[in-house]
Amino acid sequence: MKQHEKHSFFNDVYAVVRCIPRGRVSTYGAIAHYLGLRSGARMVGWALNHAAALPDIPAHRVVNRRGELTGKRYFGSPDRMAELLRQEGIQVENDRVQNFDMFFWDPSRELSL
Repeated sequence: MKQHEKHSFFNDVYAVVRCIPRGRVSTYGAIAHYLGLRSGARMVGWALNHAAALPDIPAHRVVNRRGELTGKRYFGSPDRMAELLRQEGIQVENDRVQNFDMFFWDPSRELSL
């Protein structure tokens, strides 16, 4: 991927993540699918690894397809991602969103291209 393509893709990921409502979560795969990359979940994760410290991108709202907090190591402390989710009313136990289906936000259903 060329530098300008990477920058554009990262910005596309960030734009989608900014749309995730407070108190909801999405997945790397759902975001990749929305952006037209069916197998791009890892690329979404890579983009978000660079965004965890940016205050205007709620990267803590993105988890894996099982609701696990696989990106938690990018938040400065092992518990920070879970703390941020709990502050939004999402119950997290053992690094997993409880009642994941209830909190799941799918950009393909919620946003139009």
